[in-house]
Amino acid sequence: MSSADRPSGSIDGFSVESVYAELLSRAPENKMEPRMAPLFRAMEVLGEPNKAFPIIHITGTNGKTSTARMIEAGLRAYGLRTGRYTSPHLTSVTERISIDGEPVSDETFVRIWDEIHPYLDIVDAELEAAGEPRLTYFEAVTILAFAVFADEPVDVAVMEVGLGGITDATNVGDGTVSVVTPISLDHTELLGDDVADIAREKAGIIKEDGFLISAAQPMEAAQVLLEKAHEAGVPFRFEGVEFGVESRVMAVGGQMVTINGLAGRYEDLQVPLHGAHQAENAAVAVAALEAFIGGGTKELDVELLRTGFLTVTSPGRLEVVRTAPTIVVDAAHNPAGAKATAEALREAFNFTTLVLVVGILAEKDAVGILSELREQLGDLVSGVVLTQSASPRAIPAEELVQDAVDAGFADEDIQVEAGLDNALEWAVAKAEENNDLSGGVLVVGSITVVAEARTLLGK
Repeated sequence: MSSADRPSGSIDGFSVESVYAELLSRAPENKMEPRMAPLFRAMEVLGEPNKAFPIIHITGTNGKTSTARMIEAGLRAYGLRTGRYTSPHLTSVTERISIDGEPVSDETFVRIWDEIHPYLDIVDAELEAAGEPRLTYFEAVTILAFAVFADEPVDVAVMEVGLGGITDATNVGDGTVSVVTPISLDHTELLGDDVADIAREKAGIIKEDGFLISAAQPMEAAQVLLEKAHEAGVPFRFEGVEFGVESRVMAVGGQMVTINGLAGRYEDLQVPLHGAHQAENAAVAVAALEAFIGGGTKELDVELLRTGFLTVTSPGRLEVVRTAPTIVVDAAHNPAGAKATAEALREAFNFTTLVLVVGILAEKDAVGILSELREQLGDLVSGVVLTQSASPRAIPAEELVQDAVDAGFADEDIQVEAGLDNALEWAVAKAEENNDLSGGVLVVGSITVVAEARTLLGK
C-alpha cells in the first residue's frame, strides 16, 4: 500500500480505525477487571511511563470530565504542557487522550500504539498463561494514554478515573493532587450499595505525598475520605469548609463566578458552562490548581485564571447543538446528574415547552433518572420520546415505557421511537406545535445517545 492509499494516521498497517477495532475486541468498558497487577506489569515493560510526569487524579460520580477540563485550562494558562485523559468519548477514541486541550493527533495515537503493541502482547500472553483475561479495552487505552503523555512529554497529566478508584486502571499512577467530585449512587453492582461503600472505592486514589481536594460530599462519604487522608498523611480541603463559590450570576453563554479558594479570592471568573453544579466544579478546579501550583498556600494569578476559564468547553454537557428549535444535549446518566441538568436547564433557558428525548443504558437507574426529570421539569414537559442508541447495552425503547410511567409521566405524553433519527424528528415537530418559537428539545440519558444525536445534528 502506498502512503497515498493509507488511512489517515496509518503506520505499518495500523490506523485509528484498526487500533479502535483491536481495542473493541477486548473486554468492554463495563467489564473492567478489579485488578492492578497487569497494569503495573505493563508499566514495568514500558519503562514506567506512569512516573514520567506529575498527575492530578480525578474521581467522583458526577462532574469529573468538566472539572478535568477546567483544571486543564488553568494549567495551560500557566504555560504548562498538559495531557488529559477522560472517558468515554463522543465521536473518536482519540478524544480520550488530549494534548494541550486537543485530541491527540491520529499520527501520534497510531505511532505510540504501534510502539507499545508488542509489549501489550507480552502482558496478554502472561495473563492467558495464568488463566486470566487479557487486558481489557479500558486497561489498554489507559496504558496507551500513559505512553502518549510520556512520549510528548507533558508537564502534567489530568487523569479521570474510569470507575471507582482502588482498582481502576488509572490508579497505576500516583496523584500529586487527588480530586474527588460529588459522590452519589451509581454503578452500585460494582462499587457498593451505599455512598460510604462507593466512597471507599474512590478514596483509593488518595496517595502518600499527595493532597486531597474534595467537592462537598454527603456526610458518610466525607467521613470515608477524611479517614483515608489521615491514613495517607496528606493535607485535605473540602468545598464548603475551606473553599467554595461565593457568588454567581448568569452571563452570556454561561455564568460569572466569584470563588473563595484556598489561598485567594477570585472575582469575575467567566465560566462558559451552565448551572450551579458547574460553578461548584469550577471551585473544585481552582482549589486543585492552588494545591498543585502553590501547595494550597500561594494565590493564583487571577488574570491567568480568567484567561484559562474562558477557553473551557464541555461537549455533551448542556450543549446547544441546534437552534430553531433549540436542541440541547446532556449526558446525565444517573439521578443526581439528571437533577443537576434539569435545574441548570430551567435557569439557563427560557423555554415555554420542552420535549424530552431519553435513551438510557441497561445498568443505569432508569426510573431514578426519569423521576428526577419529571420532578424538576414536569410542568414544562409537553412530550417524552423514548429511544435507544446503537449500543448493545441500551435499554430497548419499548422497555422504557413502564419506567417512564412509574416516574410519573402520563401515557398520552409518551412516544416510542427506537431510531434516534425518528425520535429527533418527532421531538422537533412536537416542540414546534402551534408555531411555538420558544419550545425546546432536551436529548438526555446515556453518553451514547448524546454522541449519536450530536453526529446526526452535525456536531
